[in-house]
Amino acid sequence: MPRKTSHSFTLDTRGPRLQRVLADAGYGSRRACEELIESGDVRVNGELVNTLPAWVNPSEDRIVVSGKPLKQPERHVYIMLFKPRGVVSTNSDPEGRVRAIDLIKHPARPRLFPVGRLDLDSSGLLFLTNDGDLANRLTHPRYEVHKGYEVTVGGSLTEAEVKKLEAGIFLHDREGEGKRTHETQLRIVKRDRTRTMLYMELREGRNRQVRRMLLRVGHPVKKLRRVRMGPLELKGLAVGEWRELTAKEMALLRKASGRSEAAQTERRTAKRTDSKTSGPKAKRS
Repeated sequence: MPRKTSHSFTLDTRGPRLQRVLADAGYGSRRACEELIESGDVRVNGELVNTLPAWVNPSEDRIVVSGKPLKQPERHVYIMLFKPRGVVSTNSDPEGRVRAIDLIKHPARPRLFPVGRLDLDSSGLLFLTNDGDLANRLTHPRYEVHKGYEVTVGGSLTEAEVKKLEAGIFLHDREGEGKRTHETQLRIVKRDRTRTMLYMELREGRNRQVRRMLLRVGHPVKKLRRVRMGPLELKGLAVGEWRELTAKEMALLRKASGRSEAAQTERRTAKRTDSKTSGPKAKRS
């Protein structure tokens, strides 16, 4: 028979569930953290919490596990950078070149990492964050978060070449294995005998994919700029500038990554679990 709740952290408006906060802090899986709580090893603001459910505010509540204070989690930061040409996307560069993270002077000094790369010779939208869960979702093939590029190539791109690019180009990877690219959306913006300006939208992210696709049809890329990533658009920034995402952009990005859907599923699962463990409700007389 489940134990009766004896603590005061019973309002779900306080914040996340206690077991989730512990799991995010590295105390194991959520199930393991539930067992840790029920064993009597967790106190919140000096109060013993050994029954579930329990909701806490990790930024304000003092949570102690086995006598040791819980380390405050790093605040998640979401950055859009207009990456210039000549700047590398990787955080580690043996050649000592300027990195994208070197351009971001955030007062909190978070440990940022780029979500997807943008090669040295390309410019445009680069998304950086310290939220590993969101980053993994955005790069997962299941969600196919599209990326849009403004491209200038040498020569006049023909309609036959456009259709070939849209249908998919057979490319080899670094191991020598070949695979056709996914279908691509492509729109000619301007065209003359010496060059063609176009917009390409991809739903995959192979190494230097845009450049390699266009080279296969005989049109080397002269200029490439990423202007879109899922719901994010490159706007309001000059080359080399950065800003934090707006609340609206974050809501759209979470939706695109499936995180909103996952959160709803988690809440439904938690409600079913609580209804099974809370025992019968008292009837009003």
